[in-house]
Amino acid sequence: MKASLIGGPPSTTEQRIMAEEMVIFARTFDLLEWLLPKSERFPRSYRSTLTQRMMDAALDLQEALVTAETRQGRSRLAALRDADAALGRLRVYLRLAHRWRWLSDGQYAHAGGMVGEIGRLLGGWLKAETG
Repeated sequence: MKASLIGGPPSTTEQRIMAEEMVIFARTFDLLEWLLPKSERFPRSYRSTLTQRMMDAALDLQEALVTAETRQGRSRLAALRDADAALGRLRVYLRLAHRWRWLSDGQYAHAGGMVGEIGRLLGGWLKAETG
């Protein structure tokens, strides 16, 4: 467990933030693991455009979270905002995939649940960083 910024054991708030950080990484990995096989079934004619952008947004989200974990201060906040922007783009691409019937209603609901949970965790992390 990481030590407190002022020395000694982490405070309850710091412990909660660290736990949320770990959960967000697991949930983002789960989303990537679920999304990649689904995207391979999207129409071939869109794989180099929308499908690629969707996967880029999902991977950008994961990379920004990893970056945020290793940074502090303004740099961490910037990485978290990058993650939030990537999550927003991913939401749009998932909505399009559903609208075009590339994702069933059930698949879209499942993806929406995962994205919603990641969004709540990310929002909590952002709130903790901004005080």
